[in-house]
Amino acid sequence: MGLFRKPGKGPLQSNGYAGLINYYIKASHSPAAWKAIMGLMASHAAMAAPLQAIAEISLGILLVIGLLTRPVALAAFLYLGSLWISELGTSWIWELLVPVLASLGLVVGRAGRAWGIDALLARRWPSSPWW
Repeated sequence: MGLFRKPGKGPLQSNGYAGLINYYIKASHSPAAWKAIMGLMASHAAMAAPLQAIAEISLGILLVIGLLTRPVALAAFLYLGSLWISELGTSWIWELLVPVLASLGLVVGRAGRAWGIDALLARRWPSSPWW
């Protein structure tokens, strides 16, 4: 799913986004409580779709430049985990499980200590838990 599509086309536009979420509500094996949350997102698709796009691109950029790597990896883990739960039964189970576990590996490992902006900040403030 690409972030940048023609206006009015694709799942990250409000109608397409709501349609995708409603498909997950109908077809997935997600818990009922999770489907209620997805219903709330679908009903506010005009706001939720752009926020999701901003979150996705921000998480990606921060991970690539290595800024706040471990907290951002935790956010990516939670985001991808929520997406994995939303898609249960509608797609191949390993499709998102591998990135979910990779994000978790970044959280529990020493991500950001060798390269990136976090490495520079860690040299200056080595006891900070943020990097």
